[in-house]
Amino acid sequence: MSSAIPITVLTGFLGSGKTTLLKRLLQQPEMSGTAVIINEFGDVGLDDVLVEKADEDTVLLPSGCVCCAVRGDLTKALAKLHRQSMYGEIPTIKRVVLETSGLADPTPIAHTLMTDEDTYRIYQLDGIVTTVDAQHALVQLDANFEPAKQIAMADRIVLTKTDLVETAAVTALEARIRALNRSGQILRVVKGETEPSRLIGLGAHEPALTGADPERWLGFNPETAADHHEHDASCAADCSHDHHAHNHEHVHAGEQHDHKHEHLHGIASFSLEFDKPLDGNALSLALQTLAAAYGEKLLRVKGIATVEGQSKPFVVHGVQHIFYPPDVLADWPKGSDGERNKRSRFVFITRDLDKAIVQKHMAPFLGPPVG
Repeated sequence: MSSAIPITVLTGFLGSGKTTLLKRLLQQPEMSGTAVIINEFGDVGLDDVLVEKADEDTVLLPSGCVCCAVRGDLTKALAKLHRQSMYGEIPTIKRVVLETSGLADPTPIAHTLMTDEDTYRIYQLDGIVTTVDAQHALVQLDANFEPAKQIAMADRIVLTKTDLVETAAVTALEARIRALNRSGQILRVVKGETEPSRLIGLGAHEPALTGADPERWLGFNPETAADHHEHDASCAADCSHDHHAHNHEHVHAGEQHDHKHEHLHGIASFSLEFDKPLDGNALSLALQTLAAAYGEKLLRVKGIATVEGQSKPFVVHGVQHIFYPPDVLADWPKGSDGERNKRSRFVFITRDLDKAIVQKHMAPFLGPPVG
C-alpha cells in the first residue's frame, strides 16, 4: 500500500452540484484531516463555516479540515500544505480534495500529479470525481465539450438532482454517460448525501499500489452491472426492476450506442481483449508508439495484461501521452463464475480516434483481439 497522501479531483460543469457535495462530505467525521484546495473561498460557499485563518491563503474548518485558496501554481500550494502539516501549523493532512472550476479540464491536473517529481513523492492521485446535473446535463452535453471531457476522465460520476427529473430522463442521461465513459462508476446523489467511501480511497490511478479491485477499476464486467451503476439509498425508491434491466443493456452493449457523434464531441469509449499471453516488449512498444502517434487523442487508457513468462498480471494506465510505470497486481481478477480471468483487457477513452484505428495500430504488436 502506498504511503503517499491521496488526492481526489472534484470536477463538474457549472451548477452541477460540486459545492453541495463538498459541503456535505466535509461534515462527515471520516473526512477530518482533509485539505480542500479551491480557486477562491467564495466559489465553494464555505465562508459560513470558516473559523480561523492560518495565514493569507489557508483557513481551518471546524470539521478538522483545512481550506486553501490557490491563486497560482498547484504544485506550490501542495508543497506549502505539506510543509505546514509537517511543522504542526495546520492539522495533519490525511487526504486532499481539489475542487476545480466548472469549465476546468481535469487532464492538466492529472498530468501535473503524474509527472511533477517533487509532488509525486508526497501525493498520489486517488481518483477523479465528476458531478453531473441530471436536470440540464443532456442539453449541456449537446452544447459544450467541457462536461463531456469531465465525464470521460472520471473514475466516479455523481448524478445530482435526480429527485427533480423523471426516471426515464435519468436513464437517458446514464446511457449518454456510458457512451462517453464505459468504466467510470455512476452514483446517484440527492442534496450531496453519500458515503465518503464511495468517492475517496478509490486507488483509481495506481490500483497495484493501492490495492483497488481491478475488475471494478477496469469497469469491465457486464455480469455485475451494479459495479457500474451504484445507487445511494436516497434514490432507492426510484429504482425499479425495469430500470435496472434497461440500464444493464447499455452497460453490456458498451460500445453499441446510437447517440449522434457530434453530441459526444468526438469522444468514444471502447475495449480490446486478447486471449493469448502478450509479449511484454511488444506491449510496451505498442503503447509507446500509440502515445507518440495519438497522445492528445488518448484521454484515458486502462488495462490488465497477461504477459508471457510472468506469473501475475500487469496494470496499464495512461492519460494522453503519459503512462504510469507498469506495475504488478497481486492476482488476476475473478470472473462471475469465481474463476480467475487471465484474458488481457484494455479500455480506451479517446477523442477523434475510433476503435478501428487503435485496433489496426495494436495488431502488428499484439495480434488480433478477440471478437
